[in-house]
Amino acid sequence: MGPGETADGELPRRVAARAVLAVLDQGRALDAALLPLLEPLSDPRDRALARRLSHGVLRDWPALDWLIGRLVEKPLKGRNRSLHFLLAVALHELRDGREPDHAVVHAAVAAARSLLGQRMTGLVNGVLRNFGRQREALLAELPTSPIFRFGYPGWLVKRIENDWGESTEAVLAAGNEPPPLWLRVNRRRVSRDEYLERLSQSGIDARVAQGFPDALVLTERMAVSALPGFNEGLVSVQDGAAQLAADYLELRDGQRVLDACAAPGGKSAHILEHHAVDLTALDVDGERLARVGSGLERLGLEARLLRGDAARPDEWWDGRRFDRILVDAPCSATGVIRRHPDIRWLRRDEDIDRLVAMQREIVDALWPLLEPGGILVYATCSLTKVENDEQARAFLERHADARGIDNSDRPGRSAGPGRQILPGERGCDGFYYFAARRLQQ
Repeated sequence: MGPGETADGELPRRVAARAVLAVLDQGRALDAALLPLLEPLSDPRDRALARRLSHGVLRDWPALDWLIGRLVEKPLKGRNRSLHFLLAVALHELRDGREPDHAVVHAAVAAARSLLGQRMTGLVNGVLRNFGRQREALLAELPTSPIFRFGYPGWLVKRIENDWGESTEAVLAAGNEPPPLWLRVNRRRVSRDEYLERLSQSGIDARVAQGFPDALVLTERMAVSALPGFNEGLVSVQDGAAQLAADYLELRDGQRVLDACAAPGGKSAHILEHHAVDLTALDVDGERLARVGSGLERLGLEARLLRGDAARPDEWWDGRRFDRILVDAPCSATGVIRRHPDIRWLRRDEDIDRLVAMQREIVDALWPLLEPGGILVYATCSLTKVENDEQARAFLERHADARGIDNSDRPGRSAGPGRQILPGERGCDGFYYFAARRLQQ
């Protein structure tokens, strides 16, 4: 066995429990919490298990927390708090049914021993075996509201119900489905059909996604490093909905383009793959901006990387207007919950108004930087109408020199002056797009 492996598989369960604790008790992002925790796991299968379990617990948290409340006499607090999350991991596994019950119980007891010594193993063993005996009765008593059936906080369920009505349950269910692996073919290096053939020759099944000119969707997920030509920049991973930004911009060679809020850089890269433009990639976070540069380097692309606040152009703008501006705005990210289940627990209802104000400030600050006749594209990976179509309508009301562009032929559904893709539609993440042209003055 390697240094991170254990005979009974307790370490991946312990890692998952600690990661979930970091999200729910400490408010940390799941990916950031997992990064150092995964280091001791030398086997990729153990890493994958820890990720799958932490994602699963976060998707099913209300039900798991309710079950623990019924099975444990006194709340687990203080030093014993980690056991609450270890029990959640084990109960998720027992409900999921991928492993035999006895193996799940054995691994959970071993993990408890590693965390707190022998003194709490009896409690873990008893609780899990008790669940096995009472499973049918307990699950019959489990509340049936969408909060418990789909695993979302009440405030978010209410917002989705108010905004999407009859589509609510489909939206909530889609947020719990693992996303397919979308690829974006670098058209500067290879055509989509040519790359599809390369995949076929490598024994990798993929399909063309209609309405997404540079996209392929893999039948099965795999490590990106195993994709032919990935290191040489032939292909990138990017959801289909995110790939639409370049089409909405209606690019032409030689244009000056601003990608505001550019990190992590997928849309910047796609813009440069599309056309030979003079691109400025702007982001307020220096570390994330550096990752934009690394991504462009792999693809053999170049852009002007500029650190700055999109809402404060007087601090970084050189006075030359842009032909195209992409505002991939800070948002609630409620459209990508299927990729990041922690979002539902890290966001708060009061965050939405703060984000709406920030979005408004950014688009209003950037609009004067656009050449007359130019196009600004506003995008979010959000589901809330106040961030999307209501934001777009308000923008048009504030700016007499702006005209919304009809993009009714693009994927999604009509949502005010823009287009909304709901999670799972066409296999995509949830996304909103709105494009406006600045009138000649």
